[in-house]
Amino acid sequence: MTLLEVCVDTAEGLAAAIVGGADRVELCSVLELGGLTPYTGLMALAGRAPVPVRAMIRPRAGDFVFTAGDLEIMLGDIEAARQAGLAGVVLGASLPDGRLDIEKLERLVDEAGELPKTLHRAIDLVPDFAEAVELAIALGFDTILTSGRASSALEGIADLELAQRVAEGRITIMAGAGINAVTAPQILGRAPLGAVHGSCSEPAQPDSEPAQRLGFVSQSRRVTSLDKVVALKAALAAR
Repeated sequence: MTLLEVCVDTAEGLAAAIVGGADRVELCSVLELGGLTPYTGLMALAGRAPVPVRAMIRPRAGDFVFTAGDLEIMLGDIEAARQAGLAGVVLGASLPDGRLDIEKLERLVDEAGELPKTLHRAIDLVPDFAEAVELAIALGFDTILTSGRASSALEGIADLELAQRVAEGRITIMAGAGINAVTAPQILGRAPLGAVHGSCSEPAQPDSEPAQRLGFVSQSRRVTSLDKVVALKAALAAR
């Protein structure tokens, strides 16, 4: 059975993912920015969840070329995830040319210790995909989240197939970006991956008029849909 991971950024999203049948949760904040490190209170709440929860460790929006200050924040956030009782962390760091930043990743992986680790979509920026998969294995990651270096996993299917061949069962390749009840079976029909990752989200209801008037809103905010989680889980079960 293919593992279903759902990314969420609120308590309500966490509940919807669990009720809908997610096997694992990626916990974030501000998913409309691609997902940042979750708040301490949300991590504490997720530490009591009945499914494994991995925390995104990403201190700011933008690329994954992190400064020394960013790195210090990330090291502290890994410790916060550990203290909250979370099951793992989601990491990534890039050099300006898109290659993985091995030096920073080694620091982050060392701090994470025995916590299970996902290499996030920083890998989708690399020039040599097969080399990056090998590096992820050597660094001690157990999962790679990737769209196959494309805007969606369906578009990146050739690289997903490549990653699966290179991995040879040594690491789980998890497809992410554009994953839903329709696309997941199409992708898995070509690449028998061990996991898929989706937001299962829909646009949030409009914020209050006073908040909109003063600009305290995000026009692209989305919320986890229980129905979409259920549909994706059912599509995976039907394969």
